[in-house]
Amino acid sequence: MTVPDEGQGPQRRPQQQRKQVLLRLDPAVYEALARWAGDELRSANAQIEFLLRKALAEAGRLPRDTGPLPRRGRPPGDSAPGPPPA
Repeated sequence: MTVPDEGQGPQRRPQQQRKQVLLRLDPAVYEALARWAGDELRSANAQIEFLLRKALAEAGRLPRDTGPLPRRGRPPGDSAPGPPPA
């Protein structure tokens, strides 16, 4: 195991596996959530996490060591699909 050098910025928490949770929703609530998520180019799951984090932050209950939302989609630097390099 490598130890980070002192003075190289804040220490980062080791990557933890994300928790899976079964969530039962009224179908109409899910449909509204899914439409909202689509409007913001998120999955329904990502929209739920976004809203939960926002509510926790507003209530002053979001833990300080909470990492950022994971980036989803195409990695930066990828452009539109085109012909493969020759």
